[in-house]
Amino acid sequence: MRFRFSYLILSAVIIGGSGCDRKETTKSAQSSRPMLRKVVLQTDWFPQAEHGGFYQAQARGFYAEAGLAVDILPGGPGAGIKLKVARGEADFGMNRSDDILLAASQGLPLVMVAATMQHDPMGLMVHAASPVKTFADLNGRTVIGNVGMAYLPYLERKFGIHFEKRQNTYGIGEFLANREVIQQCVLTSEPYFAEQQGRAVRTLQLASSGYDCYHVIFCRRDLVRLAPVVVGAFVQASIRGWRDYLFGDAALGDALILQRNPQMTPELLNYARSEMIIHRLVDGDPLVGEGIGQLSLTRLEEQAGLLLALQILEVPVALAGVATRQFLPTRSLP
Repeated sequence: MRFRFSYLILSAVIIGGSGCDRKETTKSAQSSRPMLRKVVLQTDWFPQAEHGGFYQAQARGFYAEAGLAVDILPGGPGAGIKLKVARGEADFGMNRSDDILLAASQGLPLVMVAATMQHDPMGLMVHAASPVKTFADLNGRTVIGNVGMAYLPYLERKFGIHFEKRQNTYGIGEFLANREVIQQCVLTSEPYFAEQQGRAVRTLQLASSGYDCYHVIFCRRDLVRLAPVVVGAFVQASIRGWRDYLFGDAALGDALILQRNPQMTPELLNYARSEMIIHRLVDGDPLVGEGIGQLSLTRLEEQAGLLLALQILEVPVALAGVATRQFLPTRSLP
């Protein structure tokens, strides 16, 4: 189902013959063109393949067809995505589902409306010769990562281990210099850079540990309540963009990413897109009801329960106010 806006089209009375009439007719034609609703998406990093569906939707005109003029803002360290959306500086944001659950429990009026990835692409990267083969092998070792993230205490508790945590600097220099170090990574990114430096690496995908978050699109609750047509239009056009980017010709989306991020390369874009397809990060497994954009409320409830058990959530979260499936294609998801 496509969502479209209703527009008021002014009709001119055409009286043949005069120049004045022709001017009025021209004005009427211009006024009949639908005005696009401006929408701002705040991404979680600099333009990259992991945002490919949004850039594809923009480049291919899917947003414009849905009545939207979308401004895609780059993220990066300190982007403040959740606060920007909560304050209305951006209409939509990208983040992990555990982050949104935590933010909602702290009073931010945010709601998840679709998934950009069905499974967390985050993992831990080790050198190919490392004795670390499983998460349990992390015991007593050093892990470079975002020390405030919930998955770190989860791994320690689940596997009965303890490891030193060092704050991520968003580079892999220390990892390359020290074969004993374990590096937080995204499957679509850091392994590529390590291999470019001649290092053979392996990864432990975080989702395989049981800590499997969505990456989501979220917005303010007021936007869902007051402008559901806008939310629906954005979600549907984005899903269309992701399908086209992954399984169609990604050239237009990639060209836009390269234009907006001078540090990006075609080789990295190809690598990241291939990894998303191989690991089915975006479309998931249709046999269990997953698909592009889909959210399972049951799975989100389980995530919230896990965060509560880890005492990362201090109070329970009412999921009805934090996630909705009303803008997603109908599927047999709980």
